[in-house]
Amino acid sequence: MDLDSISKHSALHAKPSGLILQYGTAGFRMKAEHLDHVMFRMGLLAVLRSKQTKSTIGVMVTASHNPEEDNGVKLVDPLGEMLAPSWEEHATCLANAEEQNMQKVLMNICKKAAVDLQQAAFIVIGRDTRSSSEKLAQSVIDGITVLGGQFHDYGLLTTPQLHYMVYCRNTNGQYGKATVEGYYQKLSKAFVELTKQAFSSGDEYQSLKVDCANGIGALQLREMRGYFSQGLSVQLFNVGTKGKLNHLCGADFVKSHQKPPQGMEMKSNERCCSFDGDADRIVYYYRDTDGHFHLIDGDKIATLISSFLKELLLEIGENLNLGVVQTAYANGSSTRYLEEVMKVPVYCTKTGVKHLHHKAQEFDIGVYFEANGHGTVLFSKAAEMKIKQLAKELEDKKRKAAKMLANIIDLSNQVADRQVICTTDAERQAVTPPGLQEAINDLVKKYKLSRAFVRPSGTEDVVRVYAEADSQESADSLAHEVSCAVYQLAGGVGEKPQPVSEDI
Repeated sequence: MDLDSISKHSALHAKPSGLILQYGTAGFRMKAEHLDHVMFRMGLLAVLRSKQTKSTIGVMVTASHNPEEDNGVKLVDPLGEMLAPSWEEHATCLANAEEQNMQKVLMNICKKAAVDLQQAAFIVIGRDTRSSSEKLAQSVIDGITVLGGQFHDYGLLTTPQLHYMVYCRNTNGQYGKATVEGYYQKLSKAFVELTKQAFSSGDEYQSLKVDCANGIGALQLREMRGYFSQGLSVQLFNVGTKGKLNHLCGADFVKSHQKPPQGMEMKSNERCCSFDGDADRIVYYYRDTDGHFHLIDGDKIATLISSFLKELLLEIGENLNLGVVQTAYANGSSTRYLEEVMKVPVYCTKTGVKHLHHKAQEFDIGVYFEANGHGTVLFSKAAEMKIKQLAKELEDKKRKAAKMLANIIDLSNQVADRQVICTTDAERQAVTPPGLQEAINDLVKKYKLSRAFVRPSGTEDVVRVYAEADSQESADSLAHEVSCAVYQLAGGVGEKPQPVSEDI
């Protein structure tokens, strides 16, 4: 490792004095103009991680649902999963190191992680459509090349596509072809086959309106929709030609405001959905014949998927272990329905895809979706092999059910987003500041069928406030009161917390 050369290149991507960052659930995120040094250093770190794992590592440049002026970066581990926790610590140390300490920090990482510096390294890079992303991606490349790493820059990609590319490359193509076309082909083939099996004759052709949040999803879905020509008509809205990224549109807007995005007209019973800026969130919605808006968020998506999976498992007669993983943000009614009606076990983890993903891996089939639309279905290798074997061996209805499960496996992208508030019990109980949890408990007692909790955001410099009650009016009122308690007890620092409320 040529430390002098690294220092010279690092000086071209100098760290702003006094800036302190934390690698969170979604990597690093902040205003784009402050990220140049972070990108360069994450290029360095990606090379070290690749050398240590002897695998391809991914780097995604995106700030997902954040405003257009923000940007961010996160690393993708060998099987398409989130970066290992120990390497999150390395990322934080490296991002915060002053220039004169860079060499020491790099050597410490190599020592602690037992990095073989003679090992080859390969990195794949993707970015969203923000105006800052191309330049920041080049800073990543500068970090990669100064350490002698090889790379492939895919350019504009959705976050799920980059996760897919990493997984494909590290499984020698067994999961799929590590190309954009390979991604389109794999998912569209499974979707078309599944819809043929699921619908009766004459019902196969469906239409869907898609709000692309003025982001990367518009570019990729425009190309991909041709692969669905046999069974799905897709109309695209908010494609980036007029509006701003994530502004009055996108999954986060629709979920938070409980209304359609700007720029999309909805007729009764039309199927509609929204991506976020990097297309790794999705929520569905429709208007009924009376004009009322209905949102199918992550909780409902998980419920629908797990119900469908259980039906198929009962059909084939296999006792595979199915479980649903939620966070404290999950609506209580969805949890009760899954446990009491569907008899599907539900487990709660801390907020963040990495926590949900880890827990879901404990089941033969693990379903997880955050309420905001992040999620997927995981199949264990044993379950995957068993299902695909049954799809060949079983007869009649059982064989059809097994084939549908096999297509769901291929359709699921199985590769896997302040500090004054500290929490415990899967983020449902506040530990600090003192007195906050007691105040929340007292407020909750005032409302029927209610609960509330707070947590530091993993993606933005805000405190998240969640409230649930027997009516939307009560939920909104509880959310407001809890947010005021947070603001008072946390010292009134910064902007007031952002409440999120739901009725049940």
